[in-house]
Amino acid sequence: MSDLFSTAGLESGAPRPLADRLRPSKLIDVVGQGHLTEPESTLGRMLKSGHLSSLIFWGPPGTGKTTTARLLAEDTDLYFEQISAVFSGVADLRKCFEAAKERRRTGKGTLLFVDEIHRFNRSQQDGFLPYVENGTIVLVGATTENPSFELNAALLSRMQVLTLNRLDSGAMEELLIRAETLEDKKLPLTEEARALLYNMADGDGRYLLNLAEILLGLEFEEVLDASTLLQVLQKRAPVYDKDREGHYNLISALHKSLRGSDTDAALYWTARMLAGGENPLYILRRLVRFAIEDIGLADPQAVVQANAAREVYEFLGSPEGDLAIAQAVIYLGTAPKSNAAYKAHKTSIKSAKETGSLSPPMHILNAPTKMMKEMGYGKDYQYDHDAKDGFSGQNYFPEGLNREQYYRPVNRGFEREIGKRLEYWAKHRNEAN
Repeated sequence: MSDLFSTAGLESGAPRPLADRLRPSKLIDVVGQGHLTEPESTLGRMLKSGHLSSLIFWGPPGTGKTTTARLLAEDTDLYFEQISAVFSGVADLRKCFEAAKERRRTGKGTLLFVDEIHRFNRSQQDGFLPYVENGTIVLVGATTENPSFELNAALLSRMQVLTLNRLDSGAMEELLIRAETLEDKKLPLTEEARALLYNMADGDGRYLLNLAEILLGLEFEEVLDASTLLQVLQKRAPVYDKDREGHYNLISALHKSLRGSDTDAALYWTARMLAGGENPLYILRRLVRFAIEDIGLADPQAVVQANAAREVYEFLGSPEGDLAIAQAVIYLGTAPKSNAAYKAHKTSIKSAKETGSLSPPMHILNAPTKMMKEMGYGKDYQYDHDAKDGFSGQNYFPEGLNREQYYRPVNRGFEREIGKRLEYWAKHRNEAN
């Protein structure tokens, strides 16, 4: 099977990037994806059985999606056809399908690899269905986005989703060792600088090898430390799509870190979003929501602090206003937590829907007309300010609905004091009745 460069029509002696020269020739050599490539893994079992299903490879950039698909085609003796959803349209797909049908007549199957398959629209995705169903193609799609958000349910139901992991330090070290062996040259890096190189790659093996190729192609008089390495290489921006799954994953991580009172983790996820270009006002909106949903009356100042941070940021902007976000995160992370008000609201809404249009008891209805007074509106109403201790103990629920306790404060923060107040009123209500 020819490599990517010969497929593109380049001479065999043309210069090839390090990442292409290190492309594995066996599935087991794909770095960092042993859960898929080992003999007893999902792909290993498929190859052993001789039957390859249509697949979706879901994972970050540079984790081996294209390489794995190409090796699967080689191992199953399928013709490898590759297109990108970014550059291809309906006409290109038709050509692929027609060519696959011709090959099938001669007994040759086709593995159609579609890079960034999520970029095809719904109707284009539907176009794959008949060819997948009748076996004209084995479809392997690659995506960096959550398939359940981006792909048709009909297409997903006919394919198996396999997740490729971002490369950890061990996998990236293995790639660097392979690069140094191939080039017969050691990277001129201190241990700290080597670790920094992993961080700069951010789990992307292809990007890591591109950085390594730059360093291996230069001559240095001495070994580079971390600060010198940063001067030689520009730091990469974190991988973060503000309108896609990364956006929701990181805001979820922030919310749950705050709920778990892990202030340092919450600061980290906040910094990750800010570094990725997230709109600070979106973060602040979520902080305000968290203050009322997960702290509530356990600390009534939480929502005040969150709102104040929003006002400060709107006044100062970045970067000065970013400190207000950090301060709010610290306050919310260290505050006592309670979702009692949230649960009370949800339960009361549920009760209101279930009970329909029950009328308030007659004694708490206003009687602005003589006829209404004669009908009993407002009769026997007890004005609480005139009652002993300013509390009458009358019933304010509709007739026919038993008294409910929707709000149950936790024994933390200010809600501990609220609990005492509720016990006080409950005691006097029992005495009055």
